Amino acid sequence: MVTAGGADVEPAVSAWAPLRTAVYRNLWLALLAANVGTWMQTVGAQWLLINQPNASTLVALVQTASLLPVLLLALPAGALADTFDRRHLLISVQLFLVAVAVALTALTATGRMPPALLLTLTFAFGVGQALTLPAWAAVIPELVPHAQLRSASALGSISVNVARAIGPAVAGVLIARTGVAPVFALNAVAFLVFAYALVRWRPGNARAVEVPERFTAALRAGGRYVRHSPIVRRLLRRALVFVIPASALWALLPVVANRRLGMDSSGYGMLLAALGVGAIAGGLLLPWIRTRMSANQLLLVAGALYGGTLLVVASVRVVPLVLVALLPAGLAWVTVLANVNAEIQLFLPGWVRARGLAVYQIVQGGGQAVGALAWGVVADLAGLVVAFVAAGALMLVGAVTSQIWPLPELRGVNKDPATYWPRLRLAHQPDPRVGPVLVLVTYTVRPDRERAFLDAMDVVRGARQRTGAMRWGLFREGESRDRFVEVYLVPPWEEHLRQHGGRLTGADQAAEERARELADGVPEVRHLLPAAAGPALADNREAA
Repeated sequence: MVTAGGADVEPAVSAWAPLRTAVYRNLWLALLAANVGTWMQTVGAQWLLINQPNASTLVALVQTASLLPVLLLALPAGALADTFDRRHLLISVQLFLVAVAVALTALTATGRMPPALLLTLTFAFGVGQALTLPAWAAVIPELVPHAQLRSASALGSISVNVARAIGPAVAGVLIARTGVAPVFALNAVAFLVFAYALVRWRPGNARAVEVPERFTAALRAGGRYVRHSPIVRRLLRRALVFVIPASALWALLPVVANRRLGMDSSGYGMLLAALGVGAIAGGLLLPWIRTRMSANQLLLVAGALYGGTLLVVASVRVVPLVLVALLPAGLAWVTVLANVNAEIQLFLPGWVRARGLAVYQIVQGGGQAVGALAWGVVADLAGLVVAFVAAGALMLVGAVTSQIWPLPELRGVNKDPATYWPRLRLAHQPDPRVGPVLVLVTYTVRPDRERAFLDAMDVVRGARQRTGAMRWGLFREGESRDRFVEVYLVPPWEEHLRQHGGRLTGADQAAEERARELADGVPEVRHLLPAAAGPALADNREAA
């Protein structure tokens, strides 16, 4: 769909459409309860530190401690989610989070919660969140139709931000009347509710994984896919450019409430609620916005809105004005991150979805963690105003770069699994763990097609490396004028079997077919295995 202004946009899908699916609705409501508990805990932890020496740094460290595990553990968590049963993984992690929340409650109630221990338990809670995020994000495409995935992503953001609007407000009232311990206790109950909903969920069709990948191999495969996917790397860069300056607001808002606006915990909850209301509006309006703006126009406008909010917070001490300014910041936060998250979910093939989403969580959570610490230090050294002005300027610069380095265009890219390679016919069946394996593909190409063939093979190279090849090269035979040999190295034999068994997509198939159309005849394929893998092998040639 094209607007009058020429921007490529998409038809709207109702923001509420995924909730018509009962299983998604039940889990979404349970997750909403868990998100409310998480925000209540965040406010409680930050308020315990607000009167400590170096409060700006300590309060910012709450966000760093909760998000740093994402940076450290998201990729292993993604490998676990792609390798094992995601439902069982999610249930186990929620029970761990219940235990951490109970420990926080007991220690706070008995007055045994120094800052170091609080940050340690916050880090433990972040570990549970890091293990949850990739598995839950990878489950969503299994719960809703493909056309509703962007709406489901927006609903995920709405859940977080409804919780942001409710959780801090409830926490502020509870802290003012009963202290912090009851806040932590309610968080334990919330995650128990989510665990119960997961226990009741019975997936209709289990994921078909014939032979689970080994954990270390799955880690390497996930990293290799992202490293050799220009589209995923571009999406991750756009998220990082937004998150780093945006983290200043989340990290330093408690200090703004306390020191610049003279507010107590209830007032801080009100500020977070304003951000949450804006974010909810962003989630609801995102389908409508996408019918009127391209993805890159959305990045520009959202960055300008958020940057303007940072500058207002730096210069205004009037509470109503700050509250109004926080509304567009919440809207901008959701529209950018929900949009990028949905694009990544839509692009990633199923076999690596959790690992790819884990890398996205690393970028988003790691960017927030590092950014929160950096802005906290800047605020301590140079003052809150300098920190917010610097963050606002950086956000505005980042928004402009969306027009220089735009998001990639994904419409028309066939991301469906494609099993099109011929069946292997070997004289010897090696052990799947044998490796490395060298695959040689020989093409005959006339001189007048040579340039086009080389360009086509550059696209094929990306497909080989994303799906298993650790090294790749294209060589010309010195004894021939028209023969080229593609050579790629696959770590173990089982990785090559997975290439044959469904790692490739329709886009990969189209790229390979284009290269083969430019060659004469059928390319010759040979597989060279380690000499110790078995008896002498005859060359194996297979028709493509």
